[in-house]
Amino acid sequence: MAARAGLTAERVTRAAAELADEVGFDNVTVSALARRFGVKDASLYSHVRNLQDLRTRVAILAAGEMVDLIGVAVAGRSGKDALAAFAGAYREYALRHPGRYAATQSKLDLAQVTDTTMFRRTGELTYGMLRGYDLEEPDLTDAVRLLRSTFHGYTSLEATGSFAHPRDVNTSWDRAIDALHVLLQNWPRANDEERGR
Repeated sequence: MAARAGLTAERVTRAAAELADEVGFDNVTVSALARRFGVKDASLYSHVRNLQDLRTRVAILAAGEMVDLIGVAVAGRSGKDALAAFAGAYREYALRHPGRYAATQSKLDLAQVTDTTMFRRTGELTYGMLRGYDLEEPDLTDAVRLLRSTFHGYTSLEATGSFAHPRDVNTSWDRAIDALHVLLQNWPRANDEERGR
C-alpha cells in the first residue's frame, strides 16, 4: 500500500480486520498496522484514538459482516430451517475469518455499540429466529445464551483441530442442530417466580 495514501478511519479499520485474520486478533497493534501502510504510528492516531478504539472498530465491523451473512441465510425461513441457516452462517463466518470472529467475542463498551445498526439487527435476527419456538423471557435469554455457547464452543474447537475422532465434523454439527431444535421445542418453561427476576 502506498504510504499515507488516502488513510481514513474506515480504511484503517478494514486493514486491521484483514490483519486480525492473518495474525490473530490479539496480535493486532497500531505499530503492526502502521507498518502495513508504510507510515509511522502517529499517522494512524488521527483516525483512531488508541489500540482499544481500533479493536472496538474491528469488532463492530466484524459483527456487522457476520449479522449481514446471517440475515441473508435466514431470510424467508422459520423453525428448524431458520435455526440451521443461522447456525451455518455463524459457523461459516467464524471459520473463514478467525481474527475478525475473535474480535466479535471481545468485551465491548456497551455505550459504543448499543446505538449501532449492527447491535439492533443482531437482536432482531436472533429473537426473530427463536420466535418460532414460542419462548418468552427469561427463557428467551437463556436460549440465546445456550445457542451462542454451543455455536462458539463448536466452532472454536473445530478451528483449532480439537475434534480428533474420525467422525465427520459436519455430521456432528448437523446432529447438534437437530438436538438444539428438539430442545427448543421442549424448553422447560420458567415459573412465575423466575419470570419476575
